[in-house]
Amino acid sequence: MLSLTGICKSFPGVNALTDMGLDVHAGEIHALVGENGAGKSTLTRVIAGVHQPDTGTITFDGKAVKWAKPGEAKQAGIHVIYQEFVLFPHLSVAENIFIGHERRNRLGLIDHRKAAADARELLARFGLDLDPKALVKDLSVADQQMVEIAKALVHEVKLLILDEPTAVISGHEVEVLFARLRSLRDAGVAIIYISHRLEEIFALCNRVTVLKDGRYVATRDIADVNRDELISLMVGRSLVELFPPRRQLLADRPVVLDVKNVSVPGRVRNASITLRAGEITGLAGMVGAGRSELAFAIFGALETSSGEVILDGKDISRITPAHAIAEGIGLVTEDRKGQGLAMQLDIAANITASTLASVTRYGLVDRRQEDEIAKSEINNYRIACRGPSTAVSLMSGGNQQKVILARWARTSTRVLILDEPTRGVDVGAKTEIYRIIQELADRDIAILMISSELPEIVGLSDHVFVMREGEITGSLEADAITEESVIALATHQLAA
Repeated sequence: MLSLTGICKSFPGVNALTDMGLDVHAGEIHALVGENGAGKSTLTRVIAGVHQPDTGTITFDGKAVKWAKPGEAKQAGIHVIYQEFVLFPHLSVAENIFIGHERRNRLGLIDHRKAAADARELLARFGLDLDPKALVKDLSVADQQMVEIAKALVHEVKLLILDEPTAVISGHEVEVLFARLRSLRDAGVAIIYISHRLEEIFALCNRVTVLKDGRYVATRDIADVNRDELISLMVGRSLVELFPPRRQLLADRPVVLDVKNVSVPGRVRNASITLRAGEITGLAGMVGAGRSELAFAIFGALETSSGEVILDGKDISRITPAHAIAEGIGLVTEDRKGQGLAMQLDIAANITASTLASVTRYGLVDRRQEDEIAKSEINNYRIACRGPSTAVSLMSGGNQQKVILARWARTSTRVLILDEPTRGVDVGAKTEIYRIIQELADRDIAILMISSELPEIVGLSDHVFVMREGEITGSLEADAITEESVIALATHQLAA
């Protein structure tokens, strides 16, 4: 279905792709893996007509092609679902699904009733019962992802490319997505599946192609490669242990944050958790369980209807985010591009964003001081860049995440909340972020880590609380923290 030969693509100062090759067959799910910066996104955009290659040939559906613009690739049957959604938040679900292909009546007017009916039918294929008239801005991130996928399937699809499609969904939604992708594969659609979650690659895909530093490394049948071999191909070295060794902690470490029976209307009910100095506390559960909402309530970004939040013995239940920062509490949100980073600013401005007053004199930012701070943090956190003036928009996801961690580590002296800290980050960068998290805990900061990746919860956490449908269903410590025990609490399948 798709064949790329000798593809090269460069941007000012960067060789993004060098002599790249790829073959994808009709009726297969083909994984595309590699560390951030390996060239996956650039290759996807070349296939989709967003970028035109400098050299090389593209053959699609038996014909040599040269896409001048994305619309030509889409017209031919190539559809891409990017990690960052391309949705209009103030339009309805149905309007987003059929945008550019509006349902019309005999008079040529938009037929909203037919659009709603067709959207409901399309979403039902994913096992979703979404209101087609609901505004996208009011949906959960997981439901927005499913709308994005449904939007692509409105068209006749010959090649479907998905970039980290499960980064914001879990559990049932993942199962439904996989079932739909297998159905498309069996109907002859070629699928390129990009994911950092290796367990998904082995569960779903037929073949896998590895990229590194903008170059082709290898293609393997999934049946002929194991996880360790795949990681070695991706990073160019063997990762004997992904997670740092578990620390031996004193049993009587002081309580830093005590959350008692906190409720957020419609989202969290009577949640109680305890964070201790120097401990990494995991908060697990399915997407939609209320984990992020509880974190935002602790940080003062969501109003609570009841309960108490006690920091070092002081009631801060009615705190605001500004006061939370002043009290030494930080929050790294799961949406680093939408809520975490100022994408058009450089590293220095992003790192000092939460401590701007410290680099401001007479209402003006002291750029020299800001750069010196940034240089120090770039070194401390091993941020790959050209210097403090590098725009964060040009950086890989892993390095963007390190910039956010560097920012909050400067202010989070008591508590640091991490919501999906390795979302969309490659396996090599994950090990670096895990090291950083542990180093922050070693400073006696209380870490609250929300993660949908069970290996991450099990591998890093000293203590785990599990949520389901807005409630805390239980907690686990030390050797009791296993994937099986977390799943049991997350699904409320408690042992007798």
